[in-house]
Amino acid sequence: MSKIAFIGGGSFGTALAILLAKKGHEISIYDRDETVVNDINNNRRNDKYIKNLVIPESVTAFINIKEAVKSIDYLVLAIPSHVIRNMAKELREIIDESVPIISIAKGIDPETDERLSVVIEKELKNPVIVLSGPSHAEEVAAEIPTTIVVTSRNMEYAEEVQDLFMTNDFRVYTNEDIIGVEIGGAVKNVIALASGVIDGMGYGDNTKAALMTRGMTEIARIGIALGGKAETFYGLTGMGDLIVTCTSMHSRNRRAGILIGQGKTMKEALDEVGMIVEGVKACKAFYELKERIGISMPITDALYRALFMGKPPKVCVSELMKREKKSETW
Repeated sequence: MSKIAFIGGGSFGTALAILLAKKGHEISIYDRDETVVNDINNNRRNDKYIKNLVIPESVTAFINIKEAVKSIDYLVLAIPSHVIRNMAKELREIIDESVPIISIAKGIDPETDERLSVVIEKELKNPVIVLSGPSHAEEVAAEIPTTIVVTSRNMEYAEEVQDLFMTNDFRVYTNEDIIGVEIGGAVKNVIALASGVIDGMGYGDNTKAALMTRGMTEIARIGIALGGKAETFYGLTGMGDLIVTCTSMHSRNRRAGILIGQGKTMKEALDEVGMIVEGVKACKAFYELKERIGISMPITDALYRALFMGKPPKVCVSELMKREKKSETW
């Protein structure tokens, strides 16, 4: 059995820690929040992020990162995309270069627009593996059947991580297209946030179907432009993740969008959700990126205007509907 450290004690990291602990692995979790650390160690719970858990005794939480990563076989980065770079720099001096780094964040670097695996590889010499797909933490923790995808520039490591995580209820596929897997997982957060906005505005199934379908086109369009493969975006990291985040109340992106659609400001919505909403930063990052490379992403445009330019969501929807006529296919 392996010793695996999680950097970040949030909901998905905790759910995966429980999964691996039940397989017999020794798990450590590092978190800066002493309340989270004490809750895990003393109560076998993590009520700040995910309720009704029973965390196995083989999971130990630490407030000291050096203690958490001591003598580990794998390290899982379970932290938001915008802090990945700084954490990778911190880890450089305290982990061996042979330890595989598994990234479960979905986003891109807000300063450079680089994929997260690229950011990690620039800061660390360790092998990097990306885990993505439709996987709400609440359902993973409850052992509800889930399928995800894993990728790496070195697929031997991806296959190793596939074996590490695979259970009867958690099926792991491999995919060699690391660009597509990362971009699909990041852009779907933008569309999920927009999906929540139209739900909050009271629109119906027709609107949701249109937004998800045309949103899928935007995901594939920019993903292919950045070097991803078309078929990847119609798999788990694209279509699969899009479906689950656009339709479920587990999705913090959708929940934040609903609040914005109901008239709350972006800040009010984020404060009420109380956790990182990756779609907000992703919207700004992909809006700026598509402007530089000349890609059409009208839903992303509309959401950007609503979030960052103060345009009423109803006006943004109206502008989308009144765009010039065109063919559906690309």
